[in-house]
Amino acid sequence: MQETVIKFQNVTKKFSFQSQKTFKEFLPALIKGEETSTGFIALDNIDFEIHKGECVGIIGPNGSGKSTILKLVAGVMSPTTGQVTVKGSISPLIELGAGMHPELTGRENIYLNGAILGLKRKEIDQNLQSIINFAGIEEFINQPVKHYSSGMYMRLAFAIAVHVNPEILIVDEILAVGDSAFQAKCFKRMEEFKKNGVTIIFVSHALGQIQSFCNRAIYINHSKLVTEGSTETVCKKYLEDQS
Repeated sequence: MQETVIKFQNVTKKFSFQSQKTFKEFLPALIKGEETSTGFIALDNIDFEIHKGECVGIIGPNGSGKSTILKLVAGVMSPTTGQVTVKGSISPLIELGAGMHPELTGRENIYLNGAILGLKRKEIDQNLQSIINFAGIEEFINQPVKHYSSGMYMRLAFAIAVHVNPEILIVDEILAVGDSAFQAKCFKRMEEFKKNGVTIIFVSHALGQIQSFCNRAIYINHSKLVTEGSTETVCKKYLEDQS
């Protein structure tokens, strides 16, 4: 029996925001018992499981709830109701570069971001040249990243993240980073993770990537799970709904 490493049970996530713009407006509404916030449901009663070593693609239109699922798995937010269970260390390739400091050099940011991702100093030392080579920015590694192009910035962030050895890898649309040669390098590294039994969740609008890379797919639309199963069946359903 396959081990379940990610499980969503009746998961709903609602985002709220105050309908009153100022404290002066908020306080009378609170005293009167009036509604003080409005919001929207990003995920509505979602259930699914992902087993150890699976590579699962999550597809759906913009705003359907895909990125919310990834953030719940990563633990950067909690469900409003329901339960999210995750077993294993995680490397989230989402919001890449969020920990970058613009005034620090590329080299310094490798150490900073590596530490944020849980790497020890010794591990970063051992992987330093490999990270620099992977990013392809040798000439600029001692320059502050504020001078980097957006492509260089994201390539460095990706290179750092893929030198972590996680049990679960979360990938959110970041394979659009860089040129075709760099994307090929990214997929080669992802294939290495797959061969090593890493569980991968992969969000992409490129259905061809989902079908060629993933074992299974989950289709989310209007905050609900529409269907899950083989990538071919799920992608076909998605395309039918979009036509």
